[in-house]
Amino acid sequence: MLRYVLTEGDVASVRFGISPLCELGLSLRAIDDPARFPLQLPWLRRTEAARADLDVEALHGLIDDRLWTPDFLNPRPESPLTRLDDEFEQLLATPSQTFIRDLVAVHGHVPAVFAGSPKTAIRRIVRALQELWDASFAPYWPRMRAVLEADVVYRGRQIAQSGLSTMLNGISSTVDYADGVVSVRLRDPNDRRHRIDGLGLTLVPTMFTRRGSAPVGDGPPMIMYPARGQGALWETEQVANPAAVAAILGETRASLLSALGDPASSTELGVRFGVTPSAVNQHLRALRDAGLLVSTRYGHSVLYLRSELGSALLDARTG
Repeated sequence: MLRYVLTEGDVASVRFGISPLCELGLSLRAIDDPARFPLQLPWLRRTEAARADLDVEALHGLIDDRLWTPDFLNPRPESPLTRLDDEFEQLLATPSQTFIRDLVAVHGHVPAVFAGSPKTAIRRIVRALQELWDASFAPYWPRMRAVLEADVVYRGRQIAQSGLSTMLNGISSTVDYADGVVSVRLRDPNDRRHRIDGLGLTLVPTMFTRRGSAPVGDGPPMIMYPARGQGALWETEQVANPAAVAAILGETRASLLSALGDPASSTELGVRFGVTPSAVNQHLRALRDAGLLVSTRYGHSVLYLRSELGSALLDARTG
């Protein structure tokens, strides 16, 4: 059990971040044991051929049989707008002693593939991860980031409507919050208790964990948790449309309106509904101009959400 102790001042410093490097490192879990990540099987199938020529030896040395990865692959993001290039620069600057310590914390030793100069090993790891990114993430990252950003927006709305406690108790079945203590049930036999003491607690949504995760060592306070909506990322979605609304708006626009009870980007919606990006943007703009949707910019994405008028229209179908 890991426990983060928050003072009254620490409660206000809980924040969210998105880390491309964290996604890269945690994706090794799905690559190493696909059966544990059924929601990502479509991604694994789509990228299998592209991953054939990667530095598998180096990548495999970054994960153990428990599917743990070293903390230098899980940096605490400063914001939801973190750039991979910046994280690679930070990884390249990892002190040798930190690199060795983090590997030993996972494996109990330094894997043979990383024996010798730590700096040489770190450069090899960055090359291997860059190749993994180019082969398996770059084509899909806008979709994946849209899901992660939508999750952050949802959690922020939850805090505003129901409070921090409700949000924290909802991010994972293995995370609990009560009386100023955030408890994370881990597969680590050690019982750890850390005071936040003004460091801030960062919550990081990810596509590649099924439960709450945390750093292996005593790094900055951080919890990685499964992002909402990832199950719909890779499959075309079919929504049962209210017939009366569909007759007025058309089936595609009625489907989009029905689905936007939670915020989503046009990229994500295009994948879910099998609609081209230009077409889905046209539909979303029309619905927004009619007052049925609201939109907000979040980083590089525009997220859409059903308005009160849109919800009233859907509810009126039964009246």
